[in-house]
Order: sequence, then C-alpha cells, then structure tokens
Amino acid sequence: MRSLGTLAAASIAAILIAACGGGAPATPSAAAPIPTTSVAGPGTAAGGCVVGVSWSDLKGRWGQWDEPAIKQAVGAAGGRYLSTDAAQSAATQAADVDSLIAKGATVLVILAQDGPAIGPVVAAATARGIPVIAYDRLIDDPAALYVTFDNVEVGRMQARALLAVAPKGNYLFIKGDKADANSDLVRSGQAEVLASGIEAGNVVNVGESYIRNWDPGVAQSQTGIYLAANGNRIAAVLAENDGMAGGVIAALDAVHLAGSTAVSGQDGDIGALNAVAAGTLTIDVWKDARTLGAAAGNAAAQLCAGATAGTVSGTTAFLTPSGKTVHSIRIEPVAVTRDNLNVVLEADWISKGDLCEGIASGSVAACG
Repeated sequence: MRSLGTLAAASIAAILIAACGGGAPATPSAAAPIPTTSVAGPGTAAGGCVVGVSWSDLKGRWGQWDEPAIKQAVGAAGGRYLSTDAAQSAATQAADVDSLIAKGATVLVILAQDGPAIGPVVAAATARGIPVIAYDRLIDDPAALYVTFDNVEVGRMQARALLAVAPKGNYLFIKGDKADANSDLVRSGQAEVLASGIEAGNVVNVGESYIRNWDPGVAQSQTGIYLAANGNRIAAVLAENDGMAGGVIAALDAVHLAGSTAVSGQDGDIGALNAVAAGTLTIDVWKDARTLGAAAGNAAAQLCAGATAGTVSGTTAFLTPSGKTVHSIRIEPVAVTRDNLNVVLEADWISKGDLCEGIASGSVAACG
C-alpha cells in the first residue's frame, strides 16, 4: 500500500479548500460477533468522538485507499475509528450498523451495499441523534450527509471521451448494481452528452444492462451476448467502472476488437490505467479515494463537534433522483486518457513500473 505522503496531503488540502466554495430492509441479527478493527487517535478520551464505518466490502480500492485515508483523518482529529466489513451482504450490513452503535459509535459512515435496504437503519440511527455520512454511495435520506465524487460528471466525462473517438455507431451501456444509486447517476451524465447524437441517429443504443455487485465476469458475459447479437458491430461500450471495463475488454479481445472498440471505466485501478496506456481502455475517470476518505473523516470530526449535515464545511445542496434535497460534499473526478497519464504519476497514485508494464517505450508520453 502506498503512503499518502506529502504530495497526496497537499492535493487533498487543495481539493477540500476548493470544495468549500461552494425490498424491505433486512432484520438485524444478534448472532455471532462481527469482526471490527479499532484505531485510537492521539488524545482520544473515553466517551469522545467514535467514528464507526460500515463498509459494504473492503476488497480492492476500499481497503487500499479509502479506509487508510479515513483512519488518518479521524486519528488526526483525536477520534477513534471502528469498522465492519459486510462482504457485499445487505443483511450483514444492517447488523453491522447496530454492532457499531453498540460499540459506542457517535458518528456513522456507511458505504451502502444496498441504498434502499439500509434506509430504515439509517433513519433509526439519526432518530437516536447519531449523525450519518453516506459514503460514496447515496442513501436517499435528507438527514444523511452525502460525501462522494460528482458521479453525474463521471458519466459526462466517459461519454465525451468515447464520442470523440466514436462519433457514430452502436453504443452499449454496462451499468453498475441497480441497488447503487451511482449507477443511474453516472448513466444520467452519459445521457446528457449523448442525447444530440442519439437524436440525430449517429449514436444507436443497442442495449443496457445492470451488473449485480459490479461483477467483472458478468460484465464480460453480457458484453459477449450483445456482441453476438449485433454481429460484433459495437463502436463503444460505456462501462461504469474499471472492474467491469476489464470484463468488457476481455469480451472484445475474444473477437479481436480490443483497442478498436472504445471503452470507458472509472476509479483509477492499476490495471485500468495500464489499459489506458496500452490503448484498450479509452478513458479512465480517476477518483482519488485519498481525497474522498479525508473529506469523510474531516466531516465526521465536525459532526462529532456538534456540526449538522448542513453546517459541515464544503457542503452544497444535492437533488436526489427521487426529488429529495440532501447536503453533500462532492469531489471533482479527473478524466485520464493516454494524453495526460502523467497526472496519476505526479500524484503518486501509481508507479511508472505498474503504469507502463508491457508498454513499448516511447509509444505513450508517460512511459517514454
């Protein structure tokens, strides 16, 4: 795991300063104890700020980038960090939140596995006076502070990049989990950019699929089905994240179209950035999770000190798809293509060795 380092800390501070401008639920189970980790910050007093974080899943990005950044911010503020990992189970997550409260959490940070399912649990927590931060994934409750990236802009960035290289042709939309509001937020941004092309008949929507748990293998199989149904004539695939983009590229590679069909991703995974350098991924929308984690940790500390969702630094109003208004901190993502790969190197997000593995020297400026 990379150190956050001085450069990353400076980047986090700059973005946070800029930001200041601006289905029934599962029944919680009291069965076996839920594993937690606990990190005490300097000067933490008994009964002080205890930030309980309920992760939907700690594999990949969440454990590598987000959790260390939240821990660091909470510890720096003198708070204590607790966490649980629901391993992609909405039922487990409902029980996890109860467990965190029982262990003394005074603020909750929840990366929702299923936004609607966790809603009643969140409502119960806020009714007890425990503030809740909806981390990266929307929980459609005005009492919860929504800390995320600008997901609509992620979709716009993806669509702009693919439209630039494939202004005409069949487009396929590989969306995230239906229970994750981000899937539709990203899709709405794509729709904004592609609307005129679709209306003119230049862009043809040949299919859309939600992918449960954003599963790369399912994304690969679904892409293969659409390729077969369209005689392999697909000009662009809007894959909403990097894992699924990898599945899409594998399906394209099976019919010798990897590098010819435009593909999008998001997150800034190491393999995806290497695919950008290789030319098989057209754009990766980089979301610096260190920045998001720092924003959530700092917001949690402010909530502990008596702030409300609307008075935390950097919040603005956000209209949810259901028409509710929530308070939100939204971090701007960064569009990464072969032309600006240096941005992730300069931010110490990825090593040059990982970025340029298998890339011919001089074929991409960042790998020269």
